[in-house]
Amino acid sequence: MRVQMITASLIIYCLLTACSKAQENNEEPNPATEPPVETEAANTTYKPAFTGQTRVNGMRTTMAYQGKVINSSLASPWGITVLPDGRLLITEKGGTMRLLTTEGVASAAITGLPAVNASGQGGLLGLCVDPAFNSNRMVYWVFSENTTGGTLTAVAKGRLSDDERKIENASIIYRANPAANSTAHYGGRILFDKSGNLLISTGERSILATRPSAQSVSSGLGKILRITTSGAAAAGNPSFSGGLPELYSIGHRNPQGMAFHPTTGELWASEHGPRGGDEINRVVPGANYGWPTITYGIEYGGQPIGNAIQVSQGLEQPVYYWDPVISPSGMTFYKGSRIPEWENNLFVTSLSATHVVRLQIKDNKVIGEERLLASENQRFRDIVQGKDEALYAVTDGGRLYRIDR
Repeated sequence: MRVQMITASLIIYCLLTACSKAQENNEEPNPATEPPVETEAANTTYKPAFTGQTRVNGMRTTMAYQGKVINSSLASPWGITVLPDGRLLITEKGGTMRLLTTEGVASAAITGLPAVNASGQGGLLGLCVDPAFNSNRMVYWVFSENTTGGTLTAVAKGRLSDDERKIENASIIYRANPAANSTAHYGGRILFDKSGNLLISTGERSILATRPSAQSVSSGLGKILRITTSGAAAAGNPSFSGGLPELYSIGHRNPQGMAFHPTTGELWASEHGPRGGDEINRVVPGANYGWPTITYGIEYGGQPIGNAIQVSQGLEQPVYYWDPVISPSGMTFYKGSRIPEWENNLFVTSLSATHVVRLQIKDNKVIGEERLLASENQRFRDIVQGKDEALYAVTDGGRLYRIDR
């Protein structure tokens, strides 16, 4: 019995040591080998371009954690970001913002924002705060704006008042033209890069008439854009021949999540596919992500899209895709020590599949997938990591979750 105890102790010690060394070297420990978490039949017979592009092995978090509802009275929250003092600033689809403590105590609605078109997939969308927020109190956000010819994805900024009740001097700094007679596929995420410029995701507005705009370099639709805080094209953007100077990448359908990898600094994005073909992309400046020329999905009615091809020279492959779809929205990378096995993992909120996805990534490939909080039956819309290292996620049903050990 004593020999068995010593052997077991040595095994545990070796496993812990290996995991620790992997973390010291910014390497990902190997996930537990379980069957893929997706068990439903795919919508297509399309084959992945490489092993591990879809339906990788499942894994399971070994450390005990919980997803606790800390507020359940929000009105269709859409975006969430963290203030320097650790509080959370959240957008509500109808056109207001609220401040919340990490205990879930919410402020009154923050007013002073431009009117939004909250029909369909529109409304007040993603937001971020200025890196110098402590001194300038500036907030930046994306929303759906009514205009001649329909609606468009707009970017605005304003100062959060000292009493935190309103946004002061709100102004629109960018509009993703052209407008479309649609209330879908606005994209809507926004974040600062390390140079102090803004990255914005836009959708191609869903309708067949605007779908080709994702491939047009003269259109702001179906893109990731990079602009200054004044709305001008940022210096150092990639060059697209004859294209808009604010373009960063093209060929997107409806990207609703963006996050920087904590060790490489590279931009990653989540993207809604049609019927099948939701994507996770590593965003390379100047690259074309293929929509609608290539896709792993089909039309909602079952028809093929375009020439039904998935690979084409010069068009980027997704790092990972789902079929059937999960409807990926917000995303964040985990960086911290509270749950060590989550280090550098990507967390993605799922709308239609009602869970939070955990993806383990190694060498820019997904090597493990886990579904968190699936029993909550909530449409998870956005997720962020707080100053306390816990994850905070909002749902369409008005809940704010704290996910932590």
